[in-house]
Amino acid sequence: MSTTRELLTLEQYVAEVLRLVPDPTPVEVVALDDAHGRVLAGAVTARGQVPAFANSAMDGYAVRWADVADAPVDLAVVGEVPAGSPHDPAIGPGECVRIMTGAPVPGDADTIVPVELTDGGEQRVHVTAAPERGQGAHVRGAGEDLRAGDLVAEPGTTLTARVLSSVAAAGHAEVPVRRRPVVAVAATGDELVAPGGELGRGQVYESNATHLAATAREQGADVVVPPTVRDDAALVVRALDELAAQADVVVLTGGASVGAYDVARDVLTEHAGATYRHVRVQPGKPQGWALWQGTPVVALPGNPVSAAISFEVVVRPLLDALLGRASRPTTRAVAATGWRSPPGRRQLVPVRITQGEDLRPLATPSHRRGSASHMVTSLAGADALAEVPEETTEVAPGDLLTIRSLA
Repeated sequence: MSTTRELLTLEQYVAEVLRLVPDPTPVEVVALDDAHGRVLAGAVTARGQVPAFANSAMDGYAVRWADVADAPVDLAVVGEVPAGSPHDPAIGPGECVRIMTGAPVPGDADTIVPVELTDGGEQRVHVTAAPERGQGAHVRGAGEDLRAGDLVAEPGTTLTARVLSSVAAAGHAEVPVRRRPVVAVAATGDELVAPGGELGRGQVYESNATHLAATAREQGADVVVPPTVRDDAALVVRALDELAAQADVVVLTGGASVGAYDVARDVLTEHAGATYRHVRVQPGKPQGWALWQGTPVVALPGNPVSAAISFEVVVRPLLDALLGRASRPTTRAVAATGWRSPPGRRQLVPVRITQGEDLRPLATPSHRRGSASHMVTSLAGADALAEVPEETTEVAPGDLLTIRSLA
């Protein structure tokens, strides 16, 4: 078998893979209680003003500014308005109304005097000083936050707790979201043993499917994980048939190498005309893709760090496209230490991000071996990937690096 493959940059290869999913997943409408972590499929706008009415920002007294401008002054307390009250008591000259935070401001009042500036009287109240903010102090105006029709959240927004709170405040009980893509993650290879089993000579515990399935869930997908697929062509075909029938994307690990015994690669090539590339990255150089009965299949390397990093830089953009969300922006950090990088390949190094004395973020490789493809424990201590450009062969302390968050 020829080992010659077209050599692509990471961007070229990702663009090739993205053509496998021309459209996002369908839209469905869900209740807010079921929307956490989902991705909006349409814009959410305010149904009305937020707040819907002028209300008090403080516990205190609703007054007419003219009556307290020259405080100290005594006022007659002619009513009380708790939060949620529908009442609008009249207020005449020299009068006021006790009011609680969030309660509607009476129509005759234009200012709130906090209780701290009074003696707290219930029949008559002594106002010791006028609010420093002057007329209108501590009144939250109707529509101060949002006006009817104002944008609350854009399509492609992930519905975090903070966004959900805003959507609820804008009056919505349901939201349109993208259906969660179904991702099947299958590890292949006779050398793999399920965690907890007994290892024979030449065998290792399978960790790729555990890592990639959890990552896919974190990124908004529903996940299918079959048992490890053995290096038998008929078993690989059967697994792909079953997974392609229920998934939007199938991710294989151990199906991209140029070695003589990569059964998954041979099956994809023979039955689906798979395309295999070499990508200018380290780790993760061998990559491949195919369409199996119309379902995209992405073949990743089998080494754990290679598989994990390949998922981040190749499969994550695919999930972003399926969910209609923007790719996560990169940031910058300073190298806290130095290391070597292979010439002609963009190095992707698992790093920990800390804060330096000058408050700049510092990137430190999470393992002494940097991005060695088999050092699976380097992933546990990492919270980001640092990118070293293709033309750079050595990183020095203080060098500025591009950072991809793993959060």
